Amino acid sequence: MTMRKLIAALTEQEDLNFLLTNRIPRATLTRFMGWFGKIEQPLIRDLSIACWCLFSDLDLSEARKSSFKSLHDCFTRELLPGSRPPDPDPAIVVSPCDAIVGAFGKVADTELFQIKGAPYSLLDLLGDPALVEAHRNGRFITLRLTSSMYHRFHAPHDCRIDRVTFIHGDVWNVNPIALKRVERLFCKNERAVLQTRLITGETLTLVPVAAILVAGIRLHFIDVTLNARTKGTAVFHCDSSVKKGEELGWFEHGSTIIMLASDEFKFCDNVVESARLKVGQPLMRRAAGTGVREPDQA
Repeated sequence: MTMRKLIAALTEQEDLNFLLTNRIPRATLTRFMGWFGKIEQPLIRDLSIACWCLFSDLDLSEARKSSFKSLHDCFTRELLPGSRPPDPDPAIVVSPCDAIVGAFGKVADTELFQIKGAPYSLLDLLGDPALVEAHRNGRFITLRLTSSMYHRFHAPHDCRIDRVTFIHGDVWNVNPIALKRVERLFCKNERAVLQTRLITGETLTLVPVAAILVAGIRLHFIDVTLNARTKGTAVFHCDSSVKKGEELGWFEHGSTIIMLASDEFKFCDNVVESARLKVGQPLMRRAAGTGVREPDQA
């Protein structure tokens, strides 16, 4: 058995996985990684990336550059131009990130699920009653990034970003084991609520959720790092127009994006639980189009 397979076998044991990734000083470790990852010392950089490769399926073949200044530089790498072309169909909303599909389906009034049988409310997630109304009985999907994935996220459609709300919180791991054990986990973690309007008028909301070892969320259209130093709830009013596929920002490490849309949209046929998606691949389209289906959870 290879070292990677041995590590995978150990981490698949739920009790051990939860202990190692959650029953530790999460905030302290996350701040430490934010500092450590930016050290630009060649030996530390090389050993860190080698250790990361040992624990994951890291693939740097699509990276824009072949050498990195630090572990952080590698985590937040850009890709070669043209690596993630967005689906050109104007009726299609595309995936904003490389991700594994988690829970998805129809919002039951204002209730959605982190996994089956583990509900949480739109109000607890978003903290904005008006935005809750925009997504009542709409659609939701959870897109989970693993540590080895491309960490930048992009516009799912041509849209205008109206407001960003950063909600301070914890940094629980967001893997499936933690989602089974921690109630309303997404509502407890640090997160940014990106409120956008498509050029056709519909509200579409992205919620990047931070997690353990995630030292911050960066967005191109506001000049601030959203992290543990951003206390309480901070609101940033925006007036930024972006095109489908345009880069919006990045995580300092892997995490999760929850996407919320109205009931005018349905999921495309390639959206199934545990499927791997890439930036720009079809995610949803207007219900009047073709190639759509109702999710099992609806």
